[in-house]
Amino acid sequence: MIDSILLAICFVLIIEGLMPLIMPDKWKQFLMQIALQPSESLRRLGGILVIVGIISAYFLIMNA
Repeated sequence: MIDSILLAICFVLIIEGLMPLIMPDKWKQFLMQIALQPSESLRRLGGILVIVGIISAYFLIMNA
């Protein structure tokens, strides 16, 4: 179980690192735009991403 969690974290790090590696200037522009967004919008987006992640993980676990 812990191996699966660590593997998932490794994949997240790989995916998160791709954009700054491939397009660092566009990545900086993107982060500046995100920084200008209201906190409530970011909180709403984060909540949606968490819910989608939980639902996706649930279906992946149930079908395994």
